[in-house]
Amino acid sequence: MASPLGATVVAFPGRQPNQVGFSRDELTKILDVYGRMVAAGQWRDYAMDFTKDAATFAAFVRHAERPQARLEKRPSLRGRQGMWTLFGEHGQVLKRGHELAGVMAPIERRLLKAVED
Repeated sequence: MASPLGATVVAFPGRQPNQVGFSRDELTKILDVYGRMVAAGQWRDYAMDFTKDAATFAAFVRHAERPQARLEKRPSLRGRQGMWTLFGEHGQVLKRGHELAGVMAPIERRLLKAVED
């Protein structure tokens, strides 16, 4: 079954895919930023969650704490405010949009500050 974003989701035989995921390009961009944040000493761990409504990537300073940043892909919001949302540590919405790069901009700025320090 082809997704609206061009990625192909293959379900087990006889079953429909029932979860949202990241495409290879999306995951590459997310993990690139994550790797640079790890190298800067800002993040140490991550988690991903895939449900029928959303795919989530969460980055942690320590795995026992709440995530410092959480990126959520929710395709049902594609036509409205955009399917990408970046949440802060306390659950506040930092950025929403239609493009992954634009939504990840606050993390990129934080990375630049970490390198300058």
